[in-house]
Amino acid sequence: MEITDVTARTVDVPLLELDEPLGIGPYVTNHGQVDSMERVLVEVETDEGVSGWGEMRTFLTAAATESVIEDGIGPLIEGQSPFEVERLRRQVFIEYTNVELFFAAVETACWDIAGKALGKPIHELLGGSTAPDQTAAMNADAADRASGSDTDIEFAFCLGILSPEESRVKARNALEAGFSVLKTKAGRDWQQDVARIEAMYDEVDGELEFRLDPNQGWSLDQAVRVGAALEDAGIYLQYLEQPIRVNAHGSLATLRKRLRQPIAPNEDTYIPNNLQSLAAAGAMDVAVLDLTPAGGISGLRQQASIVEDTGVPFTHHCAFDLGIRTAAILQAVHGLPGFSLPPDTTYYAWEGDIIEDPFDASNGRMTVRDAPGLGIEVDRDAIERYEV
Repeated sequence: MEITDVTARTVDVPLLELDEPLGIGPYVTNHGQVDSMERVLVEVETDEGVSGWGEMRTFLTAAATESVIEDGIGPLIEGQSPFEVERLRRQVFIEYTNVELFFAAVETACWDIAGKALGKPIHELLGGSTAPDQTAAMNADAADRASGSDTDIEFAFCLGILSPEESRVKARNALEAGFSVLKTKAGRDWQQDVARIEAMYDEVDGELEFRLDPNQGWSLDQAVRVGAALEDAGIYLQYLEQPIRVNAHGSLATLRKRLRQPIAPNEDTYIPNNLQSLAAAGAMDVAVLDLTPAGGISGLRQQASIVEDTGVPFTHHCAFDLGIRTAAILQAVHGLPGFSLPPDTTYYAWEGDIIEDPFDASNGRMTVRDAPGLGIEVDRDAIERYEV
């Protein structure tokens, strides 16, 4: 089997608005806000008629992202086997840039092809259902383990920056929808960030766990104040995600010593070799990984192994993922050992999707599918409807 073509198309799907119970648009962060999100859908075709799909966000523009994939990466891998994902990942190398960001969607499509050709879901090719709740899996009876019946993956609800009162409403909605963890953006005003967590915690009477993500938006002293203020209020987060800028691992380690709030690098994990540096500096309690900057499922497997060896738990990041990348995340966290915390998602908040049978995320969980490859079928009519 050989790769014959690589194509990319961009869609723009609106978010449900805030007045919907699970709506989150406009989604406000430290860097701006979004009402919809452009996603690039990548199809890899083969000479045996089997094709696979991957998905990523746009970088700079849709046209620029499509061009890198079709005109840059496509010619490098055409004529080669989609089964050789590790070799292809190492082959696609360009000095002075992290081309793995763009290759990741292509690599995911190759995994999809391999699974379809073999008649197996990707999680089986990765080793089977080993995550996310390893303790429950080990305590399950032999019949459940043999059948791989524990295929429901818990996810964390994600929320943009809102007022404390608006955040209260959304925390209640998330809890009633079956979520047990809520992640909210932060970083514009550290005092308001504290007030929002306190309001949500009060609204749900402590029944939700919280993650707070300023996207590098705080200085070290502000991060100390946020963590200490929440400790004084008796609120202990599941983690503070990337509270200060990347490549400040000594400062992250200092922050970790100052606070009792767990520290979870995210953007830092996008930079090659930073995981080793973070571990050596004692700068992380949790790692928030992402298969796209890692270079795909193979790169994520490599990163998961590094973090697991440190004894640090890890989870998977959300990038406003539609059905293709959501399916890839489900297959990966179910098939790779060590994912012990719920991944983030905004899947419940899309107006629509580009797969034929969308996932049900309304109860705080999604089910890993056992169909070959990613376990999904792409809806080409929906792509036409949402295409940029």
